[in-house]
Amino acid sequence: MGAFRKKPVVIEAVQFTGTGESCTEVAEFTGRTAAWKPTTYDGGHIPTLEGEMEFGPGDWIIKGVAGEFYPCKPDIFAATYEPAGEDACPRCDGRGIETVGDAPQIGAPSCLLCDGTGMKAS
Repeated sequence: MGAFRKKPVVIEAVQFTGTGESCTEVAEFTGRTAAWKPTTYDGGHIPTLEGEMEFGPGDWIIKGVAGEFYPCKPDIFAATYEPAGEDACPRCDGRGIETVGDAPQIGAPSCLLCDGTGMKAS
């Protein structure tokens, strides 16, 4: 058995919040309004490479490297991804913690600008 590190790949994603506006955003993002079947504003189903998967409020809908879509629970998303590019907080570069130079500090407090989200304020 070997050890593997996830490649640093930038992905696109939207978070489903359980609102009508969020339903529209997910439908537009996936381009599959007919296949995307919201059961209510509580969630829905999305076709993936592994078949239909359910998603609910708080879940992220991710566009994978091959153009596929799949849902991801918010805790897994937070542990796996950080903001990139122009969405990243300029103070912590999307890390969500205070840094010294370019180095994140072990046990560092949350970034003061983004309050630990890693996202640039809108």
